[in-house]
Amino acid sequence: MTTDALSFLNAWRSPAPTVEVQTSGSTGVPHTMQVEKSRMRASALATCQFLDIPRGATALLCLPTRFIAGKMMIVRAEVWPLKLITVEPSSHPFHGLTAPPHFVALTPAQAYQTFQQPAEAKLLRHTPCVLIGGGAVSPRLEEQLGSCQGGVWSSYGMTETLSHIALRRIGETGYRPLPGVKVGVARGSTDAPACLWIDAPHVCPTRLQTNDVAELLPDGRFRIIGRKDNVVCSGGLKLQLEELEQDIATQSGLQIGQDFLLTWVADPKWGQALTLLITRQAPLPASLPAGTSRPKHIVRIPALPLTPTGKPARLQAHQLATQALNIPL
Repeated sequence: MTTDALSFLNAWRSPAPTVEVQTSGSTGVPHTMQVEKSRMRASALATCQFLDIPRGATALLCLPTRFIAGKMMIVRAEVWPLKLITVEPSSHPFHGLTAPPHFVALTPAQAYQTFQQPAEAKLLRHTPCVLIGGGAVSPRLEEQLGSCQGGVWSSYGMTETLSHIALRRIGETGYRPLPGVKVGVARGSTDAPACLWIDAPHVCPTRLQTNDVAELLPDGRFRIIGRKDNVVCSGGLKLQLEELEQDIATQSGLQIGQDFLLTWVADPKWGQALTLLITRQAPLPASLPAGTSRPKHIVRIPALPLTPTGKPARLQAHQLATQALNIPL
């Protein structure tokens, strides 16, 4: 077990009623917060019950335990309980394993890299329960995950909700809230996008208003369109970066966050000019969105900026594009 994992396990087993967790920094400056162990326990039980994980099953811990996703794998192993297999967090979590675990939580980047190695991909395909979290699942990765024999779920949540509060089965549309969770949408003003709110009293004591632009579906599920702060105003039109990225990924087969990202730079004509950041080794997409939605700049860089949990670092992406194009900050 890693040093971070042991440190958290000791804190979890201590008599203190709370533990410290750290946000990932995907939407702002990372910060720490104290959360009640009782709420983490409730979240762990809800997940294991929803996914129908047998007590005593093996679970692979391959996420950094500095952040909530890794911490919650330890909590699930403690309260369900599960037999925890720990490996150093890396892009190839199945490397060195001889048999698949029953349950694993992965980032999209880890899942993508696993599929690049046949032996590791075989283990993933034979894992009965796979949880994907920490970022968007690209169309190409969705197709690959569809080849898994077990249940594969994409999760929605954040540090404040002690990991996920809704799950989407790969191949289906929309996230289904876990039992006891209520969601809705609210606008801050008439022309503001409708953002999701979450009412999950077992994990969060107050209603949480997110910055995630969402659409409620008739059957109670919801679809995440993107973040309110990832809307680019270009030529008088509002463009949602995540939606455009999904379109490019679908057409090109490139991986969002691995091969390319969309950002913006200041522009006297457009206000905010849409900009494509793409790694030097990735092929340029043959088809890009047309009209105002077409990137006004294409910038090649060695690697894309990501947070420690593998999410796009949007502020850094904007700064890199601005610097590469010699535009004053």
